[in-house]
Amino acid sequence: MTMPRLIFVLLISIIANTYAAGDPAAGKEKSATCQGCHGTDGNSYAPNFPNLASQNATYLAKQIHNFQSGKRKNETMNAMAAGLSQQDINDITAYFSQQKIIPDTASTSAAGKKLYEGGNHYYHTPACASCHGPNGVGNGPGAIPALAGQKAEYVKKALHDFKSGARSNDRNAMMRNIASTMTDKEIDAVADYLAGMSRNTTTIPTTTAKK
Repeated sequence: MTMPRLIFVLLISIIANTYAAGDPAAGKEKSATCQGCHGTDGNSYAPNFPNLASQNATYLAKQIHNFQSGKRKNETMNAMAAGLSQQDINDITAYFSQQKIIPDTASTSAAGKKLYEGGNHYYHTPACASCHGPNGVGNGPGAIPALAGQKAEYVKKALHDFKSGARSNDRNAMMRNIASTMTDKEIDAVADYLAGMSRNTTTIPTTTAKK
């Protein structure tokens, strides 16, 4: 095993051990306030609030910790996360991770699908699928979020925030660097595609053509 790969494996192990498994039943009760915006089953009521259903628990836990520390800024979420203990976080994230996400089947984009699967080599935009997976399920141990079925408006805002630097809690500026290569049209397209993407979708990353 090469040194870079060994380091990567060790980092994944550290992240996975940091966010221990919680109790979903306890998490359902503890997440009552969260459910007011994100839905009782983690499918949010508003287009600008993210779905939490089926999201990787490690990713959710990381975001809550970032809200607590101020590394990720949102007045509402900074306040909501402030009083949560580590056990609360473990339980809440365990609950939402086990709920079934409901994609917006009416939302689609051929251009977004092409960008997600193959990126855009003319602007050095990597394929989203290379990290988030061909089915959009992300990588739990690596705290890489699932994207399939996520609210389009939320994804658009997240990408614009990464692009502008308003959001900076991504590891090694990875998402800021990627978003900076995307046009507004590309952001809209990939967000619309993801909103209707099913976790059962089977795709193979391909090389994209010039837009």
